[in-house]
Amino acid sequence: MADTDVYAEFRDAVNMTAGELKKWLGTEESKTVGQRSSPGAESAGHQSGRKIVGILGKKKTELTEADEQHMRKVVGYVHRHTAQRPDGDVADSRWRHSLMNWGHDPLKK
Repeated sequence: MADTDVYAEFRDAVNMTAGELKKWLGTEESKTVGQRSSPGAESAGHQSGRKIVGILGKKKTELTEADEQHMRKVVGYVHRHTAQRPDGDVADSRWRHSLMNWGHDPLKK
């Protein structure tokens, strides 16, 4: 079972629903951002997004240690990258698209 603090932080950091994230991950924009282990490989953020969809589909009591580790990674990523918000309109920016791969849409209220 997930640590309550990690679970709460994850739910705060991930502001997209599983459905929204899954739909986003199917877009070209989502596939063009992020770090890759090799040319043509899936980006780390895109892989993370798929894991997040899986985590969001589970009950808190069903979460594994691996899920909890990934939740910590997501929280750290979202916190670091939201702090690096670029100036100007970010609606169609690589910065926003990268965060969305990690389940966080900075424009969503």
